[in-house]
Amino acid sequence: MQTTDTYDVIILGAGAAGLMCAAQAGKRGRRVLLLDKAEKIGKKILISGGGRCNFTNLNVNPAAYLSQNPHFCKSALSRYTAQDFLSLMRQYRLTWHEKTLGQLFCDQKAPAIVEMLWAECHAADVALRLDTEIERVTHDAAGFDLITTQGHYHCESLVIATGGPSIPRMGSTDFGLRIAKQFGLKNIPFSPALVPFTLTQEMLDGLFAGLAGISTEITAECAAGAFRENLLFTHRGLSGPAMLQISSYWQKGAAVRINLLPGKPVFTWLQTLQKQRPKAELKTVLAEVLPTRLAHRLCETLFPNRPLGQYGEKALQAIAQQLQAWEVTPAGTEGMRTAEVSLGGVDTHELSSKTMEARQVAGLYFIGETVDVTGWLGGYNFQWAWSSGWCAGQTV
Repeated sequence: MQTTDTYDVIILGAGAAGLMCAAQAGKRGRRVLLLDKAEKIGKKILISGGGRCNFTNLNVNPAAYLSQNPHFCKSALSRYTAQDFLSLMRQYRLTWHEKTLGQLFCDQKAPAIVEMLWAECHAADVALRLDTEIERVTHDAAGFDLITTQGHYHCESLVIATGGPSIPRMGSTDFGLRIAKQFGLKNIPFSPALVPFTLTQEMLDGLFAGLAGISTEITAECAAGAFRENLLFTHRGLSGPAMLQISSYWQKGAAVRINLLPGKPVFTWLQTLQKQRPKAELKTVLAEVLPTRLAHRLCETLFPNRPLGQYGEKALQAIAQQLQAWEVTPAGTEGMRTAEVSLGGVDTHELSSKTMEARQVAGLYFIGETVDVTGWLGGYNFQWAWSSGWCAGQTV
């Protein structure tokens, strides 16, 4: 008969949230086991930001997170902040730099972040088992029993930190939601977020023909979301930070409103140019403020190209409106295959916002992307992992 190894806490998932939680629980003297089916820890950390690791954001606030319960994230984010994580990095003499919009990147790259987190776990005597698949989880008054491909384990507290199904090539699945369902917890089905849009073949062969590779700063709006960042035209559709951000707010069939000249009073600008340069063609003046190929394509498809002096006031107003509120209806998204994160997860009404413990199942915790809290692009999701993992680690 196979023996059962007993721990105080078992954490499923050795990613950002799981590593943080393990280190915190271990520091409290808890006997902790960290299990992961992967062959190494922190796989998503290692690929984040192309290996440069955008590990948090200086502008973290609850408004940057999507959830069916928008207040849930407030407690964790206030108890373990971006500044707290920076303090940890200072202890390990790691440095960072700010890019745009408060995004912080590690100068020593992603492996240094993983090494720091594992050093914290190692110092707290956390045990680690990799290449371990979970076959069954059961629960009784004494705690949780786990049957795995590497043996049988028992614990008082079980933490689910297995993330969501985004980037399946990394081994990501919806395991966390399957566990939640097993224990009768409500959930919101996972869907892709921070993901490029696809366009119909008709659109790609028509208006968008020849635009692949062009990048330009825009403002994108859809539902409650609005972001001023770069748009990248691709062979399959629309990408770049602005599109990834707005994809989290998009529902199939909805249009995305694009302002190609954000911050510019376009109608007034065109009127002024009309007086100053009446013989200049529209495509010429647009190419002075937009990528040339894009300016010429717009004048071939959305509005006629003529010398500015030949447009009436209403025509100029229509052109300005089109440039500032261009509505594009995507065919869909690239899906989980390229999504950076997942929307949805365990319904936060089922969890304590202070501890991440399931209200109806003592000793069961959910942290990180497994929970219905999804951040903007730019380090927000890592901060949620650090914060939710830290909070659970104070209690498990």
